[in-house]
Amino acid sequence: MLKLIHWLKLSVFALLSVMLSACVTVEQPKPVIVNGYAGYLEKIALPQGCKINIAIIDFNRPGVIISQKNFDVARAPVPFKFILPAELISSGVDYGVVAMITYNGKAIFQTYDKYRVINNDKYTTEVLMKRVK
Repeated sequence: MLKLIHWLKLSVFALLSVMLSACVTVEQPKPVIVNGYAGYLEKIALPQGCKINIAIIDFNRPGVIISQKNFDVARAPVPFKFILPAELISSGVDYGVVAMITYNGKAIFQTYDKYRVINNDKYTTEVLMKRVK
């Protein structure tokens, strides 16, 4: 009889645990995805050894980088994709994409215009860089 009571208590506990776990479903917020291309209009081939830096920044706070990517580049346009955790994004921030191509540590192309994303409901953009003079 004691074993039966013990088994019954365990069964009730297991059943309640399963029922309660089904009641609490927490969905993770979907990540924010920003993608596009970074390129330039000049008909110039890039020298071997160029690097590109593409970043999502806060235009209102100079120097604040939300996320960035650096890699070797042989030609443009360069596709990019950022996957940002939703909790990293704030509604009042003026987010934008900037890009720069360097050769031997010196900038040869970079963005001069603002390419706003996220809080203007734009998640895909084409970033145009201009030659650095």
